[in-house]
Amino acid sequence: MAQREKQGGARRRPSQSTGPLRRKSCYFCKEKIEEVDYKNYNQLRRYVSEKGKIRSRRITGACRRHQEQIAVAVKRAREMALLPYVSG
Repeated sequence: MAQREKQGGARRRPSQSTGPLRRKSCYFCKEKIEEVDYKNYNQLRRYVSEKGKIRSRRITGACRRHQEQIAVAVKRAREMALLPYVSG
């Protein structure tokens, strides 16, 4: 076991490898939304975790362009007190 740790770090369990994952498609691209609106806080809530952190592209499935807009919109909504900075 000590030899395994020296060789290469953590190994995946068989239950974790589920095969090739399908990429999530960007909601904003699908709906042809050009700009993310900071005033639509119900929509922005999907992109914020329970603790108040902005979720990553890997989790949300947003494209790079829209993920950057989401980040700016969430920060503006927080500043305007539409979304909390921290929850819990």
